[in-house]
Amino acid sequence: MKKEDKIKVVEQISEKILQYPHFYITDATGLNAKQTEDLRRLCFKEHVELMVVKNTLFKKALDKTGKKIDGIETALKSQSAIMFCETANVPAKLIKQYRGKELQKPELKGAYVEESLYIGEKSLEALANLKSKKELIANVILALQSPMQNLISQLNSAPNNIGGILKTLSEK
Repeated sequence: MKKEDKIKVVEQISEKILQYPHFYITDATGLNAKQTEDLRRLCFKEHVELMVVKNTLFKKALDKTGKKIDGIETALKSQSAIMFCETANVPAKLIKQYRGKELQKPELKGAYVEESLYIGEKSLEALANLKSKKELIANVILALQSPMQNLISQLNSAPNNIGGILKTLSEK
């Protein structure tokens, strides 16, 4: 690869790093063409951008963005495919969904999520169980709505309760 081409690739990768708040580093070696195509389609459907990169170019792109992520070098071994995303837990769920029962790839090598670094396959379950920002907001709204809904339902049922009590008293 020519130096000019490498510079363009580093520029593209650094734009992606700045564009997306989260990225996953995976190992997808060993997937055949059909499996790779299926993975790319699933990523597209879930709004995850998949990019196969050279580790050295990815490191240079990180340096260019100014992000200092201590320990990321341990995840940048062998061939890497980077999954860029807006929602933190989507790639982890996507990896788990794609693997199914037979496949062991793609393998999670590392992830940069919520300004924290996760290294290794053991982190996949924790990342998949993370709640997205939208899910957290929905939970807060639901928690805030619940007491109000109880109050409104009790206020609406009060006239019926008073009317029932008065009717019972008048019959006695």
